[in-house]
Amino acid sequence: MKGIVLVFCFLSLLHLQATAEEEEEAFTSVLRDRSHIDETLRLATEEKAGDYAAALERLRKIYHTSIKPMEQAYKYNELRQHEISAYPGRTLGDSATDGEITSKPMVLFLGPWSVGKSSMINYLLGMQDSPYQLYTGAEPTTSEFTVIMHGEKIRSVEGIVMAADSSRSFSPLEKFGQNFLEKLIGIEMPHKLLERVTFVDTPGIIENRKQQERGYPFNDVCQWFIDRADLIFVVFDPTKLDVGLELEMLFRQLKGRESQIRIILNKADNLATQDLMRVYGALFWSLAPLINVTEPPRVYVSSFWPYDYAPDTSRDLFKREEISLLEDLNQVIENRMENKIAFIRQHGIRVRIHGLLVDRYVQTFKEKMSFFSDPELVFQEIVDDPDKFYIFKSILAKTNVSKFDLPNRDAYRDFFGINPITNFKPLTAQCSYMGGCLLEKIERAITNELPALLSSINSGKQPGLSSCEATGCGEKPKNRYRKN
Repeated sequence: MKGIVLVFCFLSLLHLQATAEEEEEAFTSVLRDRSHIDETLRLATEEKAGDYAAALERLRKIYHTSIKPMEQAYKYNELRQHEISAYPGRTLGDSATDGEITSKPMVLFLGPWSVGKSSMINYLLGMQDSPYQLYTGAEPTTSEFTVIMHGEKIRSVEGIVMAADSSRSFSPLEKFGQNFLEKLIGIEMPHKLLERVTFVDTPGIIENRKQQERGYPFNDVCQWFIDRADLIFVVFDPTKLDVGLELEMLFRQLKGRESQIRIILNKADNLATQDLMRVYGALFWSLAPLINVTEPPRVYVSSFWPYDYAPDTSRDLFKREEISLLEDLNQVIENRMENKIAFIRQHGIRVRIHGLLVDRYVQTFKEKMSFFSDPELVFQEIVDDPDKFYIFKSILAKTNVSKFDLPNRDAYRDFFGINPITNFKPLTAQCSYMGGCLLEKIERAITNELPALLSSINSGKQPGLSSCEATGCGEKPKNRYRKN
């Protein structure tokens, strides 16, 4: 009798094992083919690491020798909080600056909770069913800011470690407090795509939760990542199209970054074609008041996760949309060096304008001062009404600065409230025999060196010290009120 029971148990065990193998085979059969990801992103193509490293080193040198001296001399970092790792209360260090200049392009994922942001990252990196896959679910699952970056081995990095490492570009995040650093985590892994780009997954927006309940300034942290992102994916799904206060605030923060925004309508294979068209229209209806631009952002409609599309849906359309999104991502990767040069040049233009304005404030203060004048009263009058003394108008009249690039006048009231005017020298005094003049160096970088570097990148030449005649970079901006 016992023998019969043992035989029965053995046969049952074989049946269960066979059933499990069939289920596993059926499960793996519905996994989507990922070969188009590697093909579209050209992950099998080896990069010219030497040329890229040479251009990066040249860019770093231009910044340190031509832009940073004026940035420090006129304390630009205390006027602008979102430039080159700078924020109030901290001196810009060489390592932190280099970390941001040499950082990879950043792709930021934003959107409501449980719309598929983490699943999309898992799919792009092939992390599903791995120990380090991002946790996903129908409920709100991501409560941390997760940075997925390249590393020699798979490991997680605590937020306090990321902020303490000056070789990375995340040290400025310390200003958001220890509560936030506990909600920041990094994942390093060896992956071809992560050699060229860094992904940032964010907590989903929950409209019925007050920002204060997060324990850290959520909107300020989002703004920090938005300012540094090369591509911003705002993800929705058909069930979460409502726009609440937190999502409205998020789109307000995205103003001016419309060229980087891509809208993703995820989980599209859950709907029939007719319903999908209605949802697509409803999404635009909800977002229209928030995106006040002539040309709407690109919208991708698909299902971005590892498993096959649902049957009887627009499979070909979803596949084409996915490939278009991958091509968009690849464009950011291909243009990363050009984008860095353009960003440093834009930063240099703003530093130059700031230097010219501070110089004008200093000159006006000295002109209005007399033996019996009260310095505080004189300068307070200048700061309170700069138009009376033609501070900003003189910059527009005597230099080639656009009025759209001028900073807010009120910002200088706060700036000089912290930094007395007597702490600054005029531009004519910012010259040395060995180092040259600050204004001339930054103008040469803006009009000559950075365009020459960009030209060498586009033409495939080895970057070096090209002359203005060789690159056709144009004339140097004139500062007519500078003393010769």
